[in-house]
Amino acid sequence: MPQPQGRSVRSEPLGILLISGTHERAHYAFVMASGAAALGRDVVLFATNAGCKALLRDWQALDDAARDARIRPSGVAGLEELREAALELHVRTIACEAGLRAENIDPAGLLPQTEVAGVATFLSAVGAGQIVTL
Repeated sequence: MPQPQGRSVRSEPLGILLISGTHERAHYAFVMASGAAALGRDVVLFATNAGCKALLRDWQALDDAARDARIRPSGVAGLEELREAALELHVRTIACEAGLRAENIDPAGLLPQTEVAGVATFLSAVGAGQIVTL
């Protein structure tokens, strides 16, 4: 059976492990997440430690958050647009419970769609799929 044009033939999920709290890596995690989801892949973005800041409603706590204002005039989507696109494309977001505790982040500040769970949940969701670490 032919695949729809523009859709990926891969069926394995893509797992994105975000361990960095920098804007650059958080930004690219959402670039990859939304790109893969737009191609029809199931995507799970798991943030731990400082990476959990990217899943906060107010992501300005990311290191070098001002980078967002520097890249937008060049026509590059900002983090807010990328997060919205990823969520519209049904990217599953998970904040690591231990990572939240390690960074003293209150889960109440997370995006409402974000689950709080552990690495076993992430690995189970990705299964035999690929994992990219940023």
